[in-house]
Amino acid sequence: MKNSLILATLLLAAPAAFAQSPTATAQASVILYKAITLSKTTDMNFGVVAAGTTSGTVTLSAAGARTNAGGATPLSGGTVAAAAFAADGQANQTYAITLPASSVTLTSGSDTMTLTGFTSSIGATGTLSSGGTQSFSVGSTLNVGANQAAGTYTGNFSVMVAYN
Repeated sequence: MKNSLILATLLLAAPAAFAQSPTATAQASVILYKAITLSKTTDMNFGVVAAGTTSGTVTLSAAGARTNAGGATPLSGGTVAAAAFAADGQANQTYAITLPASSVTLTSGSDTMTLTGFTSSIGATGTLSSGGTQSFSVGSTLNVGANQAAGTYTGNFSVMVAYN
């Protein structure tokens, strides 16, 4: 019992050094990039197209050139333009471009057509200039039905960009 009492007394009288915990300080840091933004500069426009008695397509390249197949015929007149976009962000950084993966519906009243096969003038990735900007354009294929009803067809599609 005496030994236990002596041991307990020694433990209570032990210097505070036994209770100390070592500490260290670390620094936190981050490199923060300017947020990447995307703005539309030109809407996509297939111009004037005539529908035939069979279905067909009109393809608008990212460079703005039209080609056709089947019963859809591009005509003169109207504005023909690939959609154009401007990316802005951190200088010299690469980014990914996401185009619609599924069809996009254009409507004129209750009549519809679809856009498919979206392409970008710079592919799936871009690199911002030393000034932090880059422009690119987007084309697609218009699917025209046999005897498609006349009208002005419109619809929206989204393009996204994100840093790699």
